[in-house]
Amino acid sequence: MTASTDVILSRDQLYIGGAWVASSSADTIAVENPATEEVLGTVPAGTAADVDAAVAAARAAFDGWAGTPMTGRAAVLDRLHATLAGRAGDIARTVGLELGAPLKIAQRVQAGLPLTVLRGYADAAARPAPTETIGNSLIEHEPVGVVGAITPWNYPLHQIVAKVAAALAAGCPVVLKPSELTPLVAYLLVDAAEEAGVPPGVLNLVTGTGPVVGAALAGHPDVDMVSFTGSTATGRAVAHAAADRIARVALELGGKSANVILDDADLAKAVKVGVGNAFLNSGQTCTAWSRMLVHRSRYDEAVELAAAAARGYRTGDPFDSSTRLGPLVSAAQRDRVRGFLARTDARIVTGGLDAEVPDRGWFVAPTVAADVDPDSELAQEEIFGPVLSIIGFDDDEEAVAIANHTRYGLAGAVWGSDDRALAVARRMRTGAVDVNGGAFNPLAPFGGYRQSGVGRELGAYGLAEFQQVKAIQR
Repeated sequence: MTASTDVILSRDQLYIGGAWVASSSADTIAVENPATEEVLGTVPAGTAADVDAAVAAARAAFDGWAGTPMTGRAAVLDRLHATLAGRAGDIARTVGLELGAPLKIAQRVQAGLPLTVLRGYADAAARPAPTETIGNSLIEHEPVGVVGAITPWNYPLHQIVAKVAAALAAGCPVVLKPSELTPLVAYLLVDAAEEAGVPPGVLNLVTGTGPVVGAALAGHPDVDMVSFTGSTATGRAVAHAAADRIARVALELGGKSANVILDDADLAKAVKVGVGNAFLNSGQTCTAWSRMLVHRSRYDEAVELAAAAARGYRTGDPFDSSTRLGPLVSAAQRDRVRGFLARTDARIVTGGLDAEVPDRGWFVAPTVAADVDPDSELAQEEIFGPVLSIIGFDDDEEAVAIANHTRYGLAGAVWGSDDRALAVARRMRTGAVDVNGGAFNPLAPFGGYRQSGVGRELGAYGLAEFQQVKAIQR
């Protein structure tokens, strides 16, 4: 590893009730550098007893935080934004080390995006919505209660902030359980929160495994809402645990998004942007356009363009400025992706199992597969790696049918003449669609249809997830 860093790479405490405390267990979890296979440091392996203590602290803080005027919460979030922004360099370096994200991506996305989201919630809280009346009813929006936030490893700080900032703006204390694969950046947020003066108990951190800490949080009788981002299988278990006590859940789960390229599209741009989207974060993105659907009249050209673009993605040291594709997060994830490639009968145009990658680290070469059967595993399962599947279609009707032929519905894209592309976008059963390269909007609602989840994050819709609605008749 060529980068040097002074960020703290081992933590030995949890954050509960405004204080750093020891876990009830002496066990620890090793955090690995996926680019070198070396252990970076350790964090506590929290327990159900630690979750109990954190939930109790959040419950004790609820009345005070919920009773704080929204503009007062905005002031706290504003200070949190300032203290977190001061750590942007440490955030990028930490995510570069524990996730393997290339430094440019770590700086722009992994550090930059959560700051944008936090700024949005601080500004929204500073401008509370006007009081609503319906006839003789006064409509109040109140905090849902104590929130358990269970977050993934692929965008470790962004997914934390998307939940924590919204919950805090709504008046809800949070118990946070970050992924055990990338927990270190969560400590930077808590450090910033402590410096910003977030009141004791309003933000609590318990590190640990999903089967222990995650399960205890999802099933805790004093947690009013569980907000989870991760796999569909785990989301199903979280929903079952919350259902036993009729607790609210928000689930942001998997995806198998289609990038539909119509025959009148700007093909070169559509393919270039599509490949970049599919390979962002080494393909470890729930919204990745992992299926490229191309009109058959332009199919061969698209395959050639995609292969050429993929060959430009150099794998290697995340801190080397020439690296465009980092490792996968773990050996297990690397092996899972390689398993998909070993089983497919699609035509591998570039990359694949035999392509050259660094000797150390959990790397998979950027791979383009052509002539992919829409019913095949490669086209139906979320691979979560740098693998792009290209599928042909004959007309708009077939394109829509293939795009919707999945149990997921999180994101997607359409390229073509504006009115025609918009018509296709409206028929796609998915929570978000980009038309002709429309930019990601962190204020717009984010979430999916079908097995991609329940609820929405970001902006006003994300804030509403953490609120109850009350009607007062007068």
